Amino acid sequence: MSRQIQRRGLRMLQTVLVLVLSAASSFALAAQSPKDAQGDAAALTQIAIAHYEKNDFGHAFDEFAEAAQRGNRLAQFNYAMMLMRGEGTVARPEEAVKWLRRAADNQMTHAQFAYGELFERGELVPRSLEEANKWYERAAAGGHTEAQRALATNYFTGRGVPRDYKRAFTWYKKAAEGGDGPSQYIVGSYYERGEPGVVPQDIEQAKTWYGRAAAQGDVGALAKLRELVEKTYRAKHGDPPTAARPSM
Repeated sequence: MSRQIQRRGLRMLQTVLVLVLSAASSFALAAQSPKDAQGDAAALTQIAIAHYEKNDFGHAFDEFAEAAQRGNRLAQFNYAMMLMRGEGTVARPEEAVKWLRRAADNQMTHAQFAYGELFERGELVPRSLEEANKWYERAAAGGHTEAQRALATNYFTGRGVPRDYKRAFTWYKKAAEGGDGPSQYIVGSYYERGEPGVVPQDIEQAKTWYGRAAAQGDVGALAKLRELVEKTYRAKHGDPPTAARPSM
């Protein structure tokens, strides 16, 4: 199970910082505090999003900057991303990191996760797995599934934290319950084999979690589900009868 979890967990540590736009407009509103949502900063952020989607980076940059200064955390994050990429301005990575930190301090979980990733990779900040895990945990506690998976993987492998399979499972389970497909597969693996002191072997639970991951298109999970269903059938009924050959 160790190699399986490492492959599925560590591959997700390379998440690219993505500008959060109106493709997730419901998230945009949910990401703001009630105070922000009622203020001009929230409305200005939505105007900036509309300009960005029309590739009007100049106006979007200025509007995100103003809304960010007013304390809107979504604007702070998007402003940081435009500074990082040099969209509507000359790229200013160091300033981008400062605004990303402000969004993270403003309790935006995606910013907390992204900020943690910078420390994990040592990009624009000194590499520090301990600092990365601190920010992952803040985002994870706020329900960010990618942060929950990243934190779980670091507990599983002992990256920047003492190795702890029980804590790893706890965070994988939270991410899985939040709909994260890779974590659903890993939780299925835990239940399939069992982990002393963590979870007992439970094939029915394993099938449930593999099934959830398979429903999201995970072909490996679908193969595991089929394998367990066949094993369960054989345990109850023996091997299925083979078709009779036609007589010559």
